[in-house]
Amino acid sequence: MLQHRLDGPDDAPVLVLGPALGTTWHMWDRQIPELTRNWRVLRFDLPGHGGAPAHPADSATSLAERVLATLDSLGVQRFGYAGCSVGGAVGIQLGMLARDRLSSLALISSSPRFGTADAWRQRGVVVRTNGLDPIARSTPERWFTEGFIEAQPAIVEWAVQMVRTTDPGCYIAACEVLAAFDVRSDLGGIGVPTLVVAGAEDEATPPSDARALVAGIPDARLAIVPGASHLTPVEQPGAVTELIIRHFTTSWQESPAGPPAPAPVITPAPARPTGAIAELESADAAAGRGDTYDAGMKVRREVLGDAHVDRAQENADHFTQDFQDFATRYAWGEIWTRPGLDRRTRSVITLTALVSRGHFDELTFHIRAALRNGLTPEEIKEVLLQTAVYAGVPAANSAFAVAQNVIREETTPTE
Repeated sequence: MLQHRLDGPDDAPVLVLGPALGTTWHMWDRQIPELTRNWRVLRFDLPGHGGAPAHPADSATSLAERVLATLDSLGVQRFGYAGCSVGGAVGIQLGMLARDRLSSLALISSSPRFGTADAWRQRGVVVRTNGLDPIARSTPERWFTEGFIEAQPAIVEWAVQMVRTTDPGCYIAACEVLAAFDVRSDLGGIGVPTLVVAGAEDEATPPSDARALVAGIPDARLAIVPGASHLTPVEQPGAVTELIIRHFTTSWQESPAGPPAPAPVITPAPARPTGAIAELESADAAAGRGDTYDAGMKVRREVLGDAHVDRAQENADHFTQDFQDFATRYAWGEIWTRPGLDRRTRSVITLTALVSRGHFDELTFHIRAALRNGLTPEEIKEVLLQTAVYAGVPAANSAFAVAQNVIREETTPTE
């Protein structure tokens, strides 16, 4: 179950509101007075956010399942859902997992793939090394427009404090959730009417991401909110409230099992915009290579990062491609996927072996991988000191130089 609160009439249809990364259910406070006229509104906190128990989730699917478990505990069968950012990722999963229970869906500041996996994993490294304060201080620029930051300093400071008081481990876990989230090929499985809302000035999940959602979801329409960045419900509460009310009052689907009475119909929803173009992804070039290759490629990307693997693949030619396939299938698909050791331990072993053999080019990206796998700079230092005793001081000296550069690059907060 998730930490949650309920507002509104006991006998009204249930509308669930999902939060963004680093926020609490209070991000929806300014929607509550209007929404509770017609709905029983359930808001929840992500693990480790807003004082919620720090039980991290490992995927958006897991978070969606926790939402369903929370609804089950309350005896709620039929519901609508609106989610912002990672809350939107949860909504996408609900649209595929619980289409028999979900009446309709709103995805706000959302995307079928949130940026790049590398960026999210680097953010996790920054938090693990420096805590949440650097991320909290840079939050206003990611969440709000410049005009809002100047006009609403109290709300901006409230937002910073929300992030600063989040459990760091749960924040890092949520970054991993977003790093792994990619539903571009699955959007056709969402079987309920969907509204996609984007802030016109959102750089984190720009309107192009929203158009990709609209193009991929069978029954979806788009709304672009002017004068809004990423945390659209906070920056433009009136516009978002009106969009939610219009969508859910006109698209609420009845369940064959006999749901609560649908919300009263008010103003008809605007017509679905035209011209949204999907960004189609080509068929997987590795199709048919087998489960070992696919599993290896997944782990290889998670550990080394998309940018590194993409460069290796792009540089491969007829002479080297077989070796790339061999490394992916054997090293990553058969060894790194074995259950006997966790990835932190495998990184320790790998660093030791590379230093001992003097493979400092490979050491560079395996230092970066070790940070992604959860080792702190202090722990990497201890590994290299231990290696110096058994592999020699000159090798360790070179290794420290490599590690120093990588750690400085990976753990310096980006403003």
